[in-house]
Amino acid sequence: MIERRAEPRLLCSDLIHLRLAGAERADLTANLEDISPSGACVLVEEPLPIGTAVCLVCHQCQFSGQVRYCIHNEIGYFAGIRFDAGQKWSREEYEPAHLLDPAVLGR
Repeated sequence: MIERRAEPRLLCSDLIHLRLAGAERADLTANLEDISPSGACVLVEEPLPIGTAVCLVCHQCQFSGQVRYCIHNEIGYFAGIRFDAGQKWSREEYEPAHLLDPAVLGR
């Protein structure tokens, strides 16, 4: 498969909260699966509509964005989130509990 992302994603695992704009259930617990400066993938128990505005609450940091995709699998739903303009993740600002750069594995 050809990688279409402009930035490499780092694999990770950390429990975070999602705040959904305009939803009945506005606060969800999610597992952060991967992250890059411009977006992230989270695992949630229920589907998230594409285009939904969300806020990822990662301990002391928050990142706002929109759901770009939501795919069902046997353990839940993987939702891809693109951060809003001006929002950039950096390791210095927030480091997930478990973080792995897949490029390091290929060395």
